[in-house]
Amino acid sequence: MKTLLILRHAKSSWKDDSLPDEERPLKKRGRRQATAMGELLAREGLLPDGVICSTAERTRQTLQLVAEAAGYTGEVHYTAQLYYTDLVTYLTVLRGLPNRYDRVLLVGHNPEVEELVAHLVGDTYPMPPATLAWLELPITAWSELNPATRGRLVERWTPPDEEE
Repeated sequence: MKTLLILRHAKSSWKDDSLPDEERPLKKRGRRQATAMGELLAREGLLPDGVICSTAERTRQTLQLVAEAAGYTGEVHYTAQLYYTDLVTYLTVLRGLPNRYDRVLLVGHNPEVEELVAHLVGDTYPMPPATLAWLELPITAWSELNPATRGRLVERWTPPDEEE
């Protein structure tokens, strides 16, 4: 059994419209959200064995704050494949993970993370910024993950809605 933690990046800023989309940073609210989700991972005893994260600035910042709050110091793999892509690519990236990881945290973007959760559990769940979904997958190796794989949503957490 493998565990997949799927985290949508925290609330990002549109303040500087001269920045390319991939370079948009987090808002203050997003930084608070990411810290809260890192604290949640620590509190729930869900530190991952490995992390895979999009290369976009907002996902990198989200992960940094989550890791600091959770006390995570393990391996992180950044990949541009998780930015502006599709469900098939997300599944392909997951299939390539080392099998030594039993619990993986994936930090990505919508609509792909919402589609990934829906595909893997067979039901749709909203994934607003900084939402974390905990899935159990009936596989013993990441390479076994395929379009027919159906797991179980154990829990889904959304950060408190905060004002700027």
